Amino acid sequence: MYLQHFGLNQLPFNLTPDTEFFCDLPSHLEALNVLLIALQSGEGFIKITGPVGAGKTMLCRKLLNELPAPFVTAYIPNPDLNSVALHQTIAGELGIKYARTAGQNRILAQITDYLLQAAAQGNKVVLIIDEAQAMPLKTLESLRLLTNLETEKQKLLQIVLFGQPELDGILQKKTIRQLRQRISFSYALQPLNKRQAQDYLQHRLLVAGNTHTDLLSPLGVAALNFYAQGIPRLINILAHKALLAAYGKGHGSIGWRHVQSAAADTDDTRQRLGLFCMRKVFPWLLLACGISIFVSLRWPL
Repeated sequence: MYLQHFGLNQLPFNLTPDTEFFCDLPSHLEALNVLLIALQSGEGFIKITGPVGAGKTMLCRKLLNELPAPFVTAYIPNPDLNSVALHQTIAGELGIKYARTAGQNRILAQITDYLLQAAAQGNKVVLIIDEAQAMPLKTLESLRLLTNLETEKQKLLQIVLFGQPELDGILQKKTIRQLRQRISFSYALQPLNKRQAQDYLQHRLLVAGNTHTDLLSPLGVAALNFYAQGIPRLINILAHKALLAAYGKGHGSIGWRHVQSAAADTDDTRQRLGLFCMRKVFPWLLLACGISIFVSLRWPL
């Protein structure tokens, strides 16, 4: 609805993990470098965590696109599986054909054969698991056993876990301590600060076709990051709604009032309504009170 009004070619704040919109923010770029370095060095387990909406799936998709040959990838977006289903899913992702009546041991043997052949051809197989905190404990243990597959020179399978902070708590459980000890690289994504939020917003708008740097007012950017608490997904939701609000009123830029309207319409940000205004107005109120006290003491009635 607002594309032509704001000079856009496409929606800038979609929630789908479109890697065209990937922004080289410090935290995300560092995480991607950690992943690439760890995988190049042949590490068995790597873990990336971050709060809901921090950009883990976007980073995951970026990694899938960035890994060059000889890497071969398998991707599991929903790992709430038992051990049998896990092996079936991995086999399917790697293109391994198995009989529908095949048992777990048979499928595991086929996976092992595939990994040995891949290693003989100089390929490196990487299993990438999103939302890893959803995996049952027994499935996590089955995952660990897969990393026992190795030659004298290398691991036959490298595994990258993307998960919410709850994953760290799960890995502290005594029953899977062996898996925790095998995680050689880990990184925690951080929320965006105000400057990073501004870069993020401008980047997405530029990719979407907007060339005007004044589409978002400084207070609008500050309000977006304040209400979203630096979480990219929430920033996207609020920015989209703020654009709709501005378009509906015929405005050409996004101010803090448009963002406040968006926050009032969003469950995860509604509880912070009013706090942004107080944060901006309070210093001026404090200054006015100070001046009033000074005047009353300097020139008493």
